[in-house]
Amino acid sequence: MKKFIALAATATFLAVNPAAAQTRGVSDTEIIIGGAHDLQGIFAAFSVPAVKAIQLYFDKINAEGGVHGRKLKYIAEDHGYQVPKAVQAANKLVNRDKIFAMLSSLGTPHNLAAFKLMDPKGIPNISPLSAARQMLQEPLATHYAGTASYYDQMRVAVRWMKANKGATTICTMYLPTDFGKEIQLGSKEEAEALGIKYAAETTHKPDDADFAGALGKLKAAGCDLITMALGVRQTITVLGTAKKMGLTGINFMGASASFHTVIAKVPGGITEGFYAASGWQDLEARAGEPEVGAWIKAYTESTGEKFPGTGALLGRSSAELIVRALQAAGKDLTHKSFQAAMESMSFEDKIAGNTVKMGPGDHLAADEVFISQIDGGSWKTLDASKL
Repeated sequence: MKKFIALAATATFLAVNPAAAQTRGVSDTEIIIGGAHDLQGIFAAFSVPAVKAIQLYFDKINAEGGVHGRKLKYIAEDHGYQVPKAVQAANKLVNRDKIFAMLSSLGTPHNLAAFKLMDPKGIPNISPLSAARQMLQEPLATHYAGTASYYDQMRVAVRWMKANKGATTICTMYLPTDFGKEIQLGSKEEAEALGIKYAAETTHKPDDADFAGALGKLKAAGCDLITMALGVRQTITVLGTAKKMGLTGINFMGASASFHTVIAKVPGGITEGFYAASGWQDLEARAGEPEVGAWIKAYTESTGEKFPGTGALLGRSSAELIVRALQAAGKDLTHKSFQAAMESMSFEDKIAGNTVKMGPGDHLAADEVFISQIDGGSWKTLDASKL
């Protein structure tokens, strides 16, 4: 009888106090958001500044009173680019921290592993630091990608290199993960669609540091364009090794995972001439734009860094997107109201230099692909196209 009375009392309380029956990760004063990151592995150059930029944006919003009176809390867990650790991180965020949403989690296989924990609970995954097509797999209601996929980036890139640089023989160097396979497949299928040769490929481990043999193999195959899906440090090593070997007749092209300020700023011109296809534009050339300049100033003053890199740009953009959606979702925040808000998003992302527009059945935030090249230690935008 006491149990029945307690249950009845609870039901009555919830009926007259609907705010007490809150969505997971949402209280009257707080919204909890999580992210699983590589804070010490091969893509730490993306995750570390992304986390800083997200936190700084949330701090700004919180100082202004939060979103509908709720403060934003961001919990970042480190997986070191290891899938088992990514599962542990996701499990903590989902089951212990009870997050409302996941924001900017890094890594293709890492996000895919986390989906198995998130999807059954209806937890949205927002702007992951992965451009794999699988980021928009079903259930679409909970998945929102930030930019064009690696696969589409590579198809646009190969097409552009053929039209503008006369590429005739394509090869790929990649990590044989879900991330790397997307870039390899996009390169191969676009070469076949254009009627040019896809000649050879080499696969690598995340800790590989010697690429002379692989480059020798690809040179012997006659490659004049090598597409790449490697870690940041590995990409720099490949480009340096290619220059030492005198491979001047080969162009190198990365996807968005290679479109990083760190790669452009390597001393000695090691990375000069490297191309990348991405879903956003580099900051440096746009630093004179008022909003861009103001954010660069705020970021550098807060962190002590000389310049915000690519990871910071992506983190800041993802933070703006989720905040806009939380504001649009209203005071009575649920996953359903959040989905409707995300599907109403339409704005110019001044920091990323792209256009965000989503709708029902369309959870790809920005669909541009930009081709850039390192020139004089900086990325220069050469072309832009829409999917």
